[in-house]
Amino acid sequence: MVNPTRVLHLAAAPWRSILHAQRQEYALTLAREVARRVADPRKLTDARRSTDRLSRRSYGHPYDIATGDAGLAVMSGYANMCLPGEGWDAVAHEFLETSVRNLERCNDVHYGLFGGMSGLAFGAESLSQGGKRYRKLMDALDLNLAPGATFLGSQLRCRAGPGPVEAFDQISGASGVAAYLLRRDEHGVLPEILRGLVALAEERDGMPQWWTPHKHMSDEAMASSYPAGVLNCGIAHGIAGPVAVLALALNEGSRVPGQYESLRAFSDWLVAHRIDDQLGAGWPGVVPIDLADSEAFGYRLALNRIGWCYGTPGVARALWLAGEALDDHRLRTSALEAMYAVLRRPMSERRPESLMLCHGLAGLLQIVLRFWHDTHLSTFSTAATDIVDELIAAYQPRRPLAYASVEQGGRTFDRPGLLNGAPGVAMALFAAATDAEPSWDRLLLLS
Repeated sequence: MVNPTRVLHLAAAPWRSILHAQRQEYALTLAREVARRVADPRKLTDARRSTDRLSRRSYGHPYDIATGDAGLAVMSGYANMCLPGEGWDAVAHEFLETSVRNLERCNDVHYGLFGGMSGLAFGAESLSQGGKRYRKLMDALDLNLAPGATFLGSQLRCRAGPGPVEAFDQISGASGVAAYLLRRDEHGVLPEILRGLVALAEERDGMPQWWTPHKHMSDEAMASSYPAGVLNCGIAHGIAGPVAVLALALNEGSRVPGQYESLRAFSDWLVAHRIDDQLGAGWPGVVPIDLADSEAFGYRLALNRIGWCYGTPGVARALWLAGEALDDHRLRTSALEAMYAVLRRPMSERRPESLMLCHGLAGLLQIVLRFWHDTHLSTFSTAATDIVDELIAAYQPRRPLAYASVEQGGRTFDRPGLLNGAPGVAMALFAAATDAEPSWDRLLLLS
């Protein structure tokens, strides 16, 4: 049994690489090469055109942080921290400048983190050297973002019933906007977002406000599978996102009435709805409404993918942050036990659907690195080393960006976006191979 009391005192330790010298150098070399390819204008243009053509859908917003230039600015800024003196700061500036120009030309702008204005604001802040640079840009973005952020929070507080997850989730909704505002909140709108997330804990007819009715499901496959509605567990689209936001806000001194109680209620719900199998504890992607109150629900559900967006690693990280904020040994222990169960599974059973940050090995690596940094438990250093080896083995030098995203049906694309493409792999490898603090993973609500 893990003793969480012993590991709490290590959280403030400086970031450092978990890799031994030879592996560290190799991982750093691969990360540099991927970043170099992504920064090559010809390769980047070709990758975007190929992705658009093969996936038969538009290549996102060119300014956004998930698929566009703001994300590549963040990648290049982190590369500059890891590889000082190699010119990456200029590359980051160019990507940020291009992202701003694309935003100015775009008629379809919203406020979300991964596809909207707060993601670009996050990128600008991450390159600002503590606010010393890009002040006019950040001020302009904050001025435009503030009304939308305020609306998102008040909408959650005032809505008459449950709605789509996009209203509160990390990808498009209030949780993602809060991830940026936790770093910079010049107009004091974070409390409104927090109040909105707190309101999700309110119950009507015995149901919390964060459940998703069938009519509000944008995922057709999910809607057809769960006609009664669901409670979403994931960190990207579910309640684990608000858990992480409320916990991080508490830890950083941002508090609103009811925050402690709501964080407790959400966390306790997740602990109560974990599933245990022969290898240990974990979480499904969603809990169907018609099974949520059944004592036997775990026997009729399967554990979800092993990744950041859905599945046990992302939920476990959110619970760990809640345990820190609430000083709750039980929550920290539940998080560690779940991660131990993930890492006990053979790689074939972890079912990583890709190599990327969102639902693949890179995202799992970043979560494991964060747990190691917070605990210094050897289980996590060993696991991180193993995952780095998996990513090294998956390197394909003949591919344009060296790492392919595997899509449904087994098709592969060289996606150039941060969340589902090769840049995210490079960033996780940089984090494993260097002593540069990966503060960029606030994007994922991991820190």
